[in-house]
Amino acid sequence: MTSIGEAIVQYLEAREVPVVFGLPGVHTVELYRGLATSRIRHVIARHEQGAGFMADGFARVSGKPGVALVITGPGITNILTPMAQARSESVPMLVVSSVNERADLGRGLGHLHELPDQQGVCALIAQRSEQVNSDAELMPALNSIYQDFGRKRPGPMHLEVPLDVMGAPFGQVLVAPVFEDLTAPALEVLAKAVKILSAAEKPIILAGGGARHAEEAMLAIAEELGAPVVQTINARGLMHAHPLTVPASASLESVRDLLRASDAILAVGTELGSTDYDIYRNDGLPPLDNMIRIDVCPDQLARHPAEVKIQGTAANVLALLSKGLIGGKAASDWGVSQAEETRTKALAELSKDYRHQVDMLNVIRDSFPNSIIVGDSTQPIYAGNLYYDHDCAGGWFNSSAGYGALGYGIPAAIGAAIAASDRQVVCITGDGGAQFTLPELMTAVDEKLPVIFIVWNNAGYLEIETSMEEANVTAVGCDPTPPDFSFTAKACFMPFHRCENDTQALSQALKMHSRSGGPMMIEVDVRR
Repeated sequence: MTSIGEAIVQYLEAREVPVVFGLPGVHTVELYRGLATSRIRHVIARHEQGAGFMADGFARVSGKPGVALVITGPGITNILTPMAQARSESVPMLVVSSVNERADLGRGLGHLHELPDQQGVCALIAQRSEQVNSDAELMPALNSIYQDFGRKRPGPMHLEVPLDVMGAPFGQVLVAPVFEDLTAPALEVLAKAVKILSAAEKPIILAGGGARHAEEAMLAIAEELGAPVVQTINARGLMHAHPLTVPASASLESVRDLLRASDAILAVGTELGSTDYDIYRNDGLPPLDNMIRIDVCPDQLARHPAEVKIQGTAANVLALLSKGLIGGKAASDWGVSQAEETRTKALAELSKDYRHQVDMLNVIRDSFPNSIIVGDSTQPIYAGNLYYDHDCAGGWFNSSAGYGALGYGIPAAIGAAIAASDRQVVCITGDGGAQFTLPELMTAVDEKLPVIFIVWNNAGYLEIETSMEEANVTAVGCDPTPPDFSFTAKACFMPFHRCENDTQALSQALKMHSRSGGPMMIEVDVRR
């Protein structure tokens, strides 16, 4: 007889889940009984935080929910940070956990891994948290989770099963239904949007992470409108090197000047959050007048005023708008000239150090076309988030925006590499952020993943130190001693190269990498 734990794995297999990330424990034995006979690949993380970030990286690259299996109590509290990061960045993630036996929940009896209210903790962060207390409840819970994945804003979901239920027999029919797509937008709403765009002489497109899988539709409507396309961090790579592309943050004054000049704005899959639009918190973003918003989430649409609000996926809605614009809009040269001017001014706004770091990013991109660059919170990532034109949509993402969790880069790059075995993955992490999740390097070794881990070593938390100094505060706690990364790499059985903070030196180090040789570490020495 199949147990409920085994049935969960069978359901995931029916959903064509190729891989799960996790750490086995005595409280999840039944899940692993199912994995032992499943086609699903299991990747062993070294910590539940690492498993969560791996699931995040996998989801961003594959477009499918990343799945993590964790134990009761500490397994859950350890993965809460990745769940929060996934929620802030709209990343689909499913966390499956055990929980103590039903009769003991919330009683404070001192059982192993006990929390006062484990599901209550998860429900604060997950977009949906389901507890399964019988075999009859399992399919409805899983189906509701996957229905939300398909119809709502992506984010973390949680399923927990009490220990006395996990091993109980599953006597129901295992069904993984196919859900229908979202209802098409109303014709009158589309017509109003088309009217605004057709009349606009200086339209601008704001592309967010929700548009990263809609490049073809985005390109078509941008060219029809002759509209510059300003990309948030998670949209970078859209329309690489196109005359209309503006791969720069709306926190920069040059981009804000462009917004001031516009007479219509098409905002696609962007929450208009401060980490993209007001990172310096100076309230300098101009009013976004005459705005049309497209978003899959009705709650998100309600958070900002707009002339027209259209619920739906970016690709579908943009295609519908393009049909309405055919023959009704003649593109002008305004967009191309304004995009070029904005790119030039935006790059010039960066400090000398940041411009150099953008040059370093360009070396990585040009060394490995169509690569995936995964970042932690560190100097070259900050620079790239302000201005950097990646060469493929969805190939640039990091944790320095939104929730902003340190330690993201290494495990997220591992998840990305598993999702895209045919592409080069490069992780950029600082010496400080790397120390949060260094043990996950061994997962890359176990899985023989050819990830290049670039450690930007300035021997401390330079961004925090600079912030303290600017506030006339003596820097305290900003100088943790980094390990000798050459020995770290040696301990993890991977090649190591140290190079100076120089584009030519980095280029030479990158040439040492062999895709057949597994992971490699490069330390860029920028110690002061």
